[in-house]
Order: sequence, then C-alpha cells, then structure tokens
Amino acid sequence: MYELFIKTHFSAAHHLRNYEGKCANQHGHNWQVDVYCQCTELNDVGMGIDFVDLKAAVNATLDKLDHTDLNELDYFKEHNPTSENLAKYLFDILSSQLNDSRVRISKVTIFETPTCGATYSA
Repeated sequence: MYELFIKTHFSAAHHLRNYEGKCANQHGHNWQVDVYCQCTELNDVGMGIDFVDLKAAVNATLDKLDHTDLNELDYFKEHNPTSENLAKYLFDILSSQLNDSRVRISKVTIFETPTCGATYSA
C-alpha cells in the first residue's frame, strides 16, 4: 500500500455557534490542509496518483472556501464549522471525486493554527 499526500492552505473566517468563549465571535484562520490518499498499486508510469490530479481536485474544492465566511456555506449552516467538521467535509467531497478501484482518500488533516487541528479518516 502506498500513501501519498499534499499540503496546501486557504484563508477563511468562521465563528462557532453554541460555544462559550472567544471562538463564538467571527474570526479568521489561515487553514493548513493535508490530504492523504492510499493507492493499492502503481500505474504504468509508477505513480499511485498524479500529484497534478490530486492538487487540482483539492484546489478546486478549496477555491470555494477561500476568503469566505464558512458559516454562510450551506453545509456549515447545518454543521458547526469546527476543524473536525471541516476535515470531514473535505474528506467526503474529495472521496466522491477521486476514489476508485486503486485510489482512495485515507485522511484529511486541518490545522486552524500551526499547533491545533483535527484529522478525519474513514
């Protein structure tokens, strides 16, 4: 089994509903995103997945989040925009786009600060 990953980032604001503390106020983060995918076999070029394809899928998804207020997005109107929920949201979208018989998204890690974050895996 091979596991490949990319690291990227985006900027967005959010606030936590039903939370007692500073994070109930709107604030922003420079979110770091690590996306991992497992590959059961390599293609004829010797790749599990082309980083170009993985980056394109991740960047297209993050472009919809970049410089937004996450609370205004449909998904986060129903789910509090925590790091945990953001990791699952990205995992689900990327899995639906990239998973096939050889490749599957294995985990997504979100850092809202350099020292705090969450990982979602299936």
